Amino acid sequence: MTYGIQKFNQLSIMTAHNLYINIDAPYRRRLTQKWLREVVNAALSTQKINRPVELSLIITGDKEVHRLNRDYRGIDATTDVISFALSENAAEFVTPPDRISRLGEVIISYPQAVSQAKENGQTIKAELAWLVVHGLLHLLGYDHQDDKSEAIMRKREDAILRKIA
Repeated sequence: MTYGIQKFNQLSIMTAHNLYINIDAPYRRRLTQKWLREVVNAALSTQKINRPVELSLIITGDKEVHRLNRDYRGIDATTDVISFALSENAAEFVTPPDRISRLGEVIISYPQAVSQAKENGQTIKAELAWLVVHGLLHLLGYDHQDDKSEAIMRKREDAILRKIA
């Protein structure tokens, strides 16, 4: 599915979130922190996350994603996106005194996004938006371990990406 990732002004974003975004040097001219922040904020708004949250988003290369996948998931291969949630169940979040829910990290392989965009016949930005949303939904407790949970997650991804488009 192709999404026209261009308009964010139609979503009202009322909650300030702590978003730590790092784009590795080779990819900095290809996308901006501002655009990634808009995707994350739009996804959180669409998910009706009304409390402040904190998360990290890293755009890196295949070598780093491969290493993380091997070291933390036991899979000796690269992948497109890896999420490290601070809690396995979003309902388990305990609100800290500062009222900020710390979600975790999303790490995306830019080269995988480029490859998948070509395979899927869409723009790199559309593929990156999907990967950001997919990783963020993992931090919020969504998964795709079986057909039912995968269908639920895909439905949420599509709803968010339609709102962003």
